[in-house]
Amino acid sequence: MEEVIALYERPYDKDYPVVCMDETCKQLVGEVCQGLPCAPGRPARVDHEYVRHGVAEIFLEVEPLTGKRHVAAGEHRTRKDWAWWIKGMLDERYPSAIQVRLVMDNLNTHCLASLYETFAPAEARRLAERLDIHYTPKHGSWLNMAEIELSALSRQCLDRRIPDLHTMRSQMTAWEQHRNNRQPTIHWHFTTSDARTRLQHLYPKL
Repeated sequence: MEEVIALYERPYDKDYPVVCMDETCKQLVGEVCQGLPCAPGRPARVDHEYVRHGVAEIFLEVEPLTGKRHVAAGEHRTRKDWAWWIKGMLDERYPSAIQVRLVMDNLNTHCLASLYETFAPAEARRLAERLDIHYTPKHGSWLNMAEIELSALSRQCLDRRIPDLHTMRSQMTAWEQHRNNRQPTIHWHFTTSDARTRLQHLYPKL
């Protein structure tokens, strides 16, 4: 816990950016009956019946100090999906960074072994050397600032019925562009001192 908090307290460094990433899922839901549009004095109405079209897996990363984020949706959440996401982050979104300080939870796919299962050894090693991974502790995923961004995504973009992956990707792209144009940064206020005061029960009794 203190390792992640100390990382957040470091000043911005373009050569070693701090990036938080997380994953979630969203059920794809279509309409059975066409709803009624809104009218003066009457809100839009949606029929209670719906049809399921599977589940979309969502990957999101955010750089708290610059307000830069990226989000994408796919059909799976495997080791290879995570590995390709990391490759895109390092080679496309942070190509000039010496090393990315990556904060994420310790899901079984979030490990360097996933790179070796996906790419040739030399490529996997090249990517691994550009990662400085910081895992959030068990039951401490709230330390990952990507959860704040996922909450904003859920409220502002995904709080409706979305029938298919194409529609979801289109709406998330528009949301991402709007957020990146505004560049809202995340101001983290929870310090190591706060942790030692408020979370004393997590520390060993000496």
